[in-house]
Amino acid sequence: MVSIGSMLASLDERTIAQRIGIPHDEARMRFALQRNTVDDFDAFADIIADYYAYHVTECVANGGSLSRAEAAGRAKELLELEYRRRRNGDIVSAFNDASDGTNGGVRAILDVLAEGLKAEAVKHYTREVFDRNVAPNSWEDKVEIIRQFIDRCGVDLSTSIRTDQPERYAQSYNEVITSYVEGLQRTSSVFRRL
Repeated sequence: MVSIGSMLASLDERTIAQRIGIPHDEARMRFALQRNTVDDFDAFADIIADYYAYHVTECVANGGSLSRAEAAGRAKELLELEYRRRRNGDIVSAFNDASDGTNGGVRAILDVLAEGLKAEAVKHYTREVFDRNVAPNSWEDKVEIIRQFIDRCGVDLSTSIRTDQPERYAQSYNEVITSYVEGLQRTSSVFRRL
């Protein structure tokens, strides 16, 4: 079993910032906008699809590509999720912000997409760190590494995580990963706005 120290070094805020945060932030900064508003929903769909495809190409697929329909669908889905979570809104709320320039206009919409993509990347990275450091065929090792992780990172986990029951998360640690990433989003400079 790999030590908890190795796992925590990979999950250190600075390590995550270097591997995930900085590349995502720099990709967002390089995308130039011509205007901060859109005239209609088609223009809104075009700009979010263009940005989503660009960001994925730069940071996720490293040169890969998405069709316009795929990029638009994923961008709308991510905006819907983020607007519901952050602003108690939906895709129409996002379009209205982009249309009239309120709440930061298109620039802020693209920031929301960038932050959502960055959060997904951190979650995938964290999952990979767990998979690399937790022996899949040893129940005892999985319980022990989860127990140590909860002991060391408990302050970043939500109160719904039962810190006294590491065995509850040993078989499937997705709940612990999600809680950890959400905790980072609340407290970490990795997720501070551009």
